[in-house]
Formats: sequence, C-alpha cells, structure tokens
Amino acid sequence: MVAATGCLLLSAYALLLVSVTYDAALMADLWFLPAIGVVGAIIANTSGTGGGVVFVPVFNALREWQVLSVTPLQVVGISMCIQSFGMTMGAARWTDRLYRQPAPQALHASVRPRDFFTVVGAVLALSLPAMLWTQRGTDFDQHLVLLAYKGFSIVFGLALIATTWTINRQRPEQEQLQGVDLCVLLLLAIPGGILTALFSVGIGELVALYLFIRHYPVLLCTGAACLISSVSVIAGSIWHIEAGTIVWEVVLLAAPGAALGGFLARPVALWLGARRLKTLDGSWIVLSALYLLWLNRT
Repeated sequence: MVAATGCLLLSAYALLLVSVTYDAALMADLWFLPAIGVVGAIIANTSGTGGGVVFVPVFNALREWQVLSVTPLQVVGISMCIQSFGMTMGAARWTDRLYRQPAPQALHASVRPRDFFTVVGAVLALSLPAMLWTQRGTDFDQHLVLLAYKGFSIVFGLALIATTWTINRQRPEQEQLQGVDLCVLLLLAIPGGILTALFSVGIGELVALYLFIRHYPVLLCTGAACLISSVSVIAGSIWHIEAGTIVWEVVLLAAPGAALGGFLARPVALWLGARRLKTLDGSWIVLSALYLLWLNRT
C-alpha cells in the first residue's frame, strides 16, 4: 500500500512538472520550502490534525514579513495542494499499520478496522459536501470564523493536555468505538468541512482532538484523521486549481518534502508514545492558534 501510494504521488508530481508553468528564479528564492514541507508533514501526520496547522501559519507569516506575497485564498489553496502529498502518504502509512498491529501493551488497545473505516466514512459523508458547498457557494466573514475556530482549538488543545495527565493517565484505552462518540463526530463533521474549505484545516484537527480526549488508541485518532484530511484536501484542491489560486512554485518545492514528512511521521509518533504525543499535539495546537489570532488581531 505504501509503495503504491508513493508511486502514485511520484506520478502526480511528474505530471505537475510537465503541465504547470513556474518561475525557476522564484523557486531559487524559496529554497527553504522543502524543509518546511518535511517538518510540516511530520507534525501534521503525527497529530492527524492536517498540514494546515503548520502551513497556514507559516505562509501567513511569510506574507506578513513580505517574503512571499500571497493572498489568504492562495494560502488555503497552496496548503491544500501540499497536504495532498503529505497527508496522503501519512494516511497510507497509518492505514498500513492498521493491518500490521503488534500486540498491545498494558493500558493500550488494538484498533478494529471496522471502527477505523466507520469513523472515516461517516465523517467524510457529511464533511465533504459541507466543504465543497462552502468553496462554491458561500461568503463567510473569515476573520470572525477564524477567531471562533481558533478559540475553540485552544479550548480543545488545553483539554487534551489536561485529560492526558489526569483522568486518562492510568486509564485503559477504549477498545471499540462508542456510539455516543460517533454521534459527536457526526456533529463535528459539517462545521469541520466548512472550516477546511476556509482554512485548509479543520476536520482532521477536530476529529483527532476529540478522539484523543476520549482516550482512543493513537492509531485510530491519528490514522483516521489523516485519511479524512487526505481525502478532504485532494477534493478541495480541485476548486483552487480551477480558480487559479495556486502558486505552483511553492507547491513544487514543498510537496516532495511533505511526502517525505508523511512517510516519516508514523515511526516518530510511535517513538514518542501516546502521552508525549498528545502533550506535544495539544501544545502545538494551542500555540499555533494563539499565533494565528495574533496575526489576525486587527
């Protein structure tokens, strides 16, 4: 599965090289982007939150610092295209792990493929239409939505850190998906799809954070969120390509790094272990949310 995904991504990248126009001089000026792609995809695919939690703050910062002049809409389109490579590779790695699970250690649990794909299918059934509808037919005040979304992310991130070190510290992981949690995920799916259309991140972050707080195994929390994010950003990229919002120089530089980061993310996540991973994920989400709110303070 991983090898086939790698070949597919390589073919897609080769197709871009021969079919889009790009400025080699601009690419030389943006020489640092492959490294951002690697780091961004590792963070995105260890947490399952989607690459937008890294790429959107980075490209917003580059715009503010006048290093790279892109509009907010272009930031979303660029982020989606880059994530199409990084999240897809990460999703393939996690899905492969689903069928190669070792015996769980104390307080940990295995993930049933049925639960994994139930989460993915149920969430996408609602979030994808919401995302595509938002892209094509709505006009939200992005500033107000961003404030509300990031405020919500801060609460979720702090809740993740708190539960990791308190009620979930010595509690066994949940062994199978609970009906109430599936209902909550369905409630999160539509707003998550809308947020993903506006910011290239949203649905993966909400799914991963909720499942982490509810103390499910990392494989279910991160793997399902990565697969949901992968399908979402691939579908979302189509509208941006049609609308001409993609800065291809950025994508061509960052996408290979993102694919590499997506490949490396799973062993990094497993090496960190559930508790450290959840703590780092919660901390990153809170800090990146505060940074975005600071950038958009006016």
